[in-house]
Amino acid sequence: MIVRIVQMTFREEVVSDFVALFETRKQTIRNFNGCLHLELWQDSKQPDVFFTYSKWESEAALDHYRFSEFFKDTWAHTKVLFADRPRAWSVTQRYIVE
Repeated sequence: MIVRIVQMTFREEVVSDFVALFETRKQTIRNFNGCLHLELWQDSKQPDVFFTYSKWESEAALDHYRFSEFFKDTWAHTKVLFADRPRAWSVTQRYIVE
């Protein structure tokens, strides 16, 4: 399993545009073949900073999504809203402590 975390900083005046875009596309992302989990986080002190947190069956499943026409279209609509470069990490979960 792969966990993907993407940090995005938006221009303040378009934060609501991003939230609306995510709202319309979240189910398609979550239902994409190989996606096991999807969350959107907003920084508690910087409301223009968001993170997506998703779990994928494999790196291949994530890549299939990342190279899809749906992702390309979503990313094209998202990246014009950025105030700063996005940052992304693909990680493997090591422990869960409850």
